[in-house]
Amino acid sequence: MNVCIETFGCRLNKAESLDMEAEFAKRGWLRVKSHADADMIIVRGCSVTSKAERETAALVAHIREKYPVKRIVVTGCVRERRNEHWIKDLPPYSLDVVPASTARAYLKVQDGCSGKCTFCTVPRFRGKSSSVPYGDVLARAKTFISKGYTEIVVTGCNLSLYASEGKRLPDLLAALADIAPDGARIRLGSLEPSDCASETLDAMASRPNICRFIHIPVQTGSEQILAAMCRPYTVKSVDELLHKANRLMPMAGIGCDMISGFPGETELHHEASIAFLKRNSFSNIHAFPYSMRPGTQAASMHGMVDRETRKRRAHELSDIVIEMRTAFAMKFKGREAEVVIENPEHASGWTGEYFRLCVEGRENSYKRREKVRVTVTEADGERLVGRAK
Repeated sequence: MNVCIETFGCRLNKAESLDMEAEFAKRGWLRVKSHADADMIIVRGCSVTSKAERETAALVAHIREKYPVKRIVVTGCVRERRNEHWIKDLPPYSLDVVPASTARAYLKVQDGCSGKCTFCTVPRFRGKSSSVPYGDVLARAKTFISKGYTEIVVTGCNLSLYASEGKRLPDLLAALADIAPDGARIRLGSLEPSDCASETLDAMASRPNICRFIHIPVQTGSEQILAAMCRPYTVKSVDELLHKANRLMPMAGIGCDMISGFPGETELHHEASIAFLKRNSFSNIHAFPYSMRPGTQAASMHGMVDRETRKRRAHELSDIVIEMRTAFAMKFKGREAEVVIENPEHASGWTGEYFRLCVEGRENSYKRREKVRVTVTEADGERLVGRAK
């Protein structure tokens, strides 16, 4: 049987899609890229934002119209919206198995969230936090390594909540780094601000095969809006966390999520977010307008911000970090960098700091997943160019 998998959303959704692919491979099924060649089409959807949900629904509608006799299966976070007309008559599908085959491996270690953020629906459809047993995580990582992966991405809904067999995220990250052979590296997914996050930085800094990149879902630079969101930290504590990251790993890439136009957000609150970004060093940002999710507390809050203002503020936040990213990229000129090849045709992939890098003059010279050391010769906000050593 031929299976086509379409995936929307976060790294966790990608990890779960790879888990499905591995199970199909065990059964002798083949994953194909074309809907036309597939006997079954699986859409792993996302409903964290209304935009992601609309895109998922649009793809499902397109497939149903073009291939009315094919079997379509919908899974992922979007199953929470099972009463919507476009999904209610489609069967659910879920698997919890082991890995598959792309350039990097996604290692799911945690699911769910115990948070009570007023804008978020994740706890409703993912449930409370649960962790993959520590021993199972290490076994899965060894399976990835045996299959030749050179980068393992640790994923979860809220990695800071990982806890199993007396081990927390810093312990797990250190153990994964220790079992990775020479030439392999570990990358961390999003890291919620917490005491655990601070300890995780220590583990990252002490092991060179952990990618020097962290992505923090900050959401806002306003203490007042942060409280309205019911986020379990303060802006001051995030400042301290970022200061520690820069002190321990001066050349680390740092990304963040920011929500613009949360209910009650004024221009002064927006200015606080701008000030937060400017006083910290970010190389990446996912700034998106607030998306009202039915059933959340935020959906019934006073002070809704109009859509155009939300979009404008998101663009303003993004523009600030674009300038920072370009300045940060320039620091790599003349330095050594390491890239895991994802596109052999263009000899390109991602550095540990999460920059796209192309190895000049070496097109079609490497295999996918091969790790290459280069000297960076060109840099801008979008990519680096390097000469192989």
